[in-house]
Amino acid sequence: MTNTSSLVPTGAHQTHLTRAGQGEPVLFLHGSGPGATGLSNWTLASQALADDCELLIPDLVGYGQSSHPQPCPQGMRRWMRVWVDQQLALLDQLGIERCHLVGNSLGGAIALNLLMEAPQRFDKVVLMGPAGAPIPLTTELDRIWGFYEDPTPATMKNAIRWFSFDEGFIEDRLDDVARMRLDAALRPDVRRSFEALFPAPRQRHLDDLVVPDAALRRIPNRVLIIHGRDDAVVPLSGSLHLLQHLTQVQLHIVGRCNHWTQIEHADTFHALLRGFFFDK
Repeated sequence: MTNTSSLVPTGAHQTHLTRAGQGEPVLFLHGSGPGATGLSNWTLASQALADDCELLIPDLVGYGQSSHPQPCPQGMRRWMRVWVDQQLALLDQLGIERCHLVGNSLGGAIALNLLMEAPQRFDKVVLMGPAGAPIPLTTELDRIWGFYEDPTPATMKNAIRWFSFDEGFIEDRLDDVARMRLDAALRPDVRRSFEALFPAPRQRHLDDLVVPDAALRRIPNRVLIIHGRDDAVVPLSGSLHLLQHLTQVQLHIVGRCNHWTQIEHADTFHALLRGFFFDK
């Protein structure tokens, strides 16, 4: 089934949206890496799940082909306001009252904020390696967010390796993936947005993404968390915290898996989504 892409007006911004498949709508939110886009995170899902649902895969504002605000929002909380408004405006523009939701890493934190603000717009929710809980800044994430201090092919290759448990898994495709991500990352508007998002010191950005425990307890939606046991980017401790405070929640931990569950263990990831969303 062929993917389609378009620019969708979402309030003050334009959202680049990829659509794939047919059926119940599922909104997929990507993570924060340099050069990331919706489709770079969810290409395998768009192929594997196209017979099960309609995948809605936007580029976040500040990423890919979506709008890059000038001046940029100052601080993570202002960016979060932009992203939450973007997703709700996108659903409004598409005429979708309610859908399932998937959030990866930064996208997981955005998903939690959407559930705080508009839980009635979402049915079931999957969080994969999510931010949004109190976690320390790892060396790997600090270097990923500091990519533009040395924006070279070697730096991009290292960042991609840090997402994977088994470097051999990605090694045969590393040059192609790194080239694609580097080309995207070196666009002037993408670089400007990214540098505005993650200036050093960077622990404060993770702290600003934390959803208060009292707010987590008020989220009524059913949530499945999927996390790699060996995640060196967003530690498993964050998902254990969410497990303690969300009310309708389960956690699936994947061994021999770093931050890219949807790629390293794609079959497991897709099976979990089918079972949770569609009882398949």
